[in-house]
Amino acid sequence: MEVTGKEQDGRQEELQRNAGKQGNKLLKGAALLGGAAVLSKLLGTLQKIPLQNVAGDAAFGIYNAVYPLYILILFAATAGFPVAVSKFVAERVMEGDHPGARRIVYVSAALLMFAGLVLFLLLYFGSETIAGWIGIHQTATAIRSISFALLLSPMLAVLRGYFQGYQNMVPTAVSQVIEQLIRVITMVALLLYMVSLAYDNAWIAAGATFGSVTGAGAGLIVMAVFWRRAQRLERENGAGGREVLSSWQWAKRITLYAIPVCLGAIVMPLLTLVDTFTMPRMLEASLGSEMEAMRQFGLYNRGLPLVQLVVMIASSMSAVLVPAIAEAKARGQEERIRFRAEMSIRLAWLIGLGASFGLAFAAVPINVMLYTSSEASWTMAVLAFTALFSTVNAVSASVLQGAGAIRTPAKALLVAIVLKALGNILLLPRWGIDGAALSAVIAYAAAAGLNLVQLRRSTGVRFALRPYAVSPALGVGLMGGCLAALQGLAMLATAAWHVPERWSASAIAIMGVAGGAAVYALALLRSGGISREELRLMPELDRKLAPVLAKLRPTKSSVGSKDSK
Repeated sequence: MEVTGKEQDGRQEELQRNAGKQGNKLLKGAALLGGAAVLSKLLGTLQKIPLQNVAGDAAFGIYNAVYPLYILILFAATAGFPVAVSKFVAERVMEGDHPGARRIVYVSAALLMFAGLVLFLLLYFGSETIAGWIGIHQTATAIRSISFALLLSPMLAVLRGYFQGYQNMVPTAVSQVIEQLIRVITMVALLLYMVSLAYDNAWIAAGATFGSVTGAGAGLIVMAVFWRRAQRLERENGAGGREVLSSWQWAKRITLYAIPVCLGAIVMPLLTLVDTFTMPRMLEASLGSEMEAMRQFGLYNRGLPLVQLVVMIASSMSAVLVPAIAEAKARGQEERIRFRAEMSIRLAWLIGLGASFGLAFAAVPINVMLYTSSEASWTMAVLAFTALFSTVNAVSASVLQGAGAIRTPAKALLVAIVLKALGNILLLPRWGIDGAALSAVIAYAAAAGLNLVQLRRSTGVRFALRPYAVSPALGVGLMGGCLAALQGLAMLATAAWHVPERWSASAIAIMGVAGGAAVYALALLRSGGISREELRLMPELDRKLAPVLAKLRPTKSSVGSKDSK
């Protein structure tokens, strides 16, 4: 039958509408998942503060020695499988083979549950040996406690991959938030209970790590509810399909696809694990006390949650550019790739630089506000500069992946791992935890530098002196003066009105961070460090600051035409 031109046009319009709906669904799902990830990471980052406040630095140190080990093992066992499951499930769904999608879940679950069981047994019964490798025997109880999460997390990873294969991000987003919420509630409840009964630091840290077990259980229950509902709807709709591969063939395909992703995913946890296997042992050797070694390790970890928070915020703000860079690369738009890459790195640099200097300038009041004492404030100030290099490293790695250079970030992190280990060995005996903080700055700076060198080769980005050095230096200087003035006034007020130290420090920290950030941002706007191009990448911020920018620089308002080509 002959098809008229109008019918062809109608079909084309329908295809475009369907494509638009599909694109909107993907964007909404990505936004939902990104928001849930930010919220869950925020909960996970800030949960450490009550642990230190209630239990002290020794229990805090034990927790921070054990948790990176769990994350490494969890990533090694499961990191690639949600990606693999989502990919193969999506392929089966496109073919209308819903039973085949279920088969992928059953096969993946069997593989991961077996791996989780083996790793649980190794951790639980090998806890004393692993604690000996760390050099602190008090970590054994916490290792046994957290090992139970490996019985639950694998199935959770598989179900998340299944729903992502259907482009349904709601179950993953809900389960992530519930998992972190239950984890925090469990940690705080056990913390208060054990401290009230005068448990020792090893058991208190074990109670804190057990939150990962209950959190994984809660997340798994949420995913099971969504799974049961999805299967009921599928039966009601009478969805059918055909067998494509045997279970053994699926197991082979899924494993071969997942292993490279797992290897790439464990590089970042390895960097944090360097401290676990070097610092406690070396601190004990130099201090002569296991308890004091863990206390010092806890002091070292005080600044890390704040650094992680900065990196999380900056990465989420810049992540919107990565798909845009991949799209420009697919279309061969080299100029647009370069422009968008420059914008990403500029934002990362400005946010990381301001946050690093702000945390360093306000290290003492922030330390007292969050952790009750000013001890190790210098370490926190040094460690603050990892926020700059970690942010640049994370964003440049994402941009490189969007541009197709997927191996460079992993290689850069491997170099950082070696430098961190060597730095700890050389600097910690001389300067203690300050030396370890400096080695962290060096390691992340090296990783960021290697990424930027490759980014320049891949995209041709340019790093001009004024927007990267002159304007930010002016902003940092003004911010430092503002913070110094605020701290001086607060000290006078504290002495005159006899305000408690922690209240005074909290007021200084909050006003200093807010005031310093405002001064830094205005200095960047006034000096040209931030242009309309950067602001347009963040629409909400653009609407609020565009009138301010127009008043501050009325003759220099840029239109950002490059990115609208």
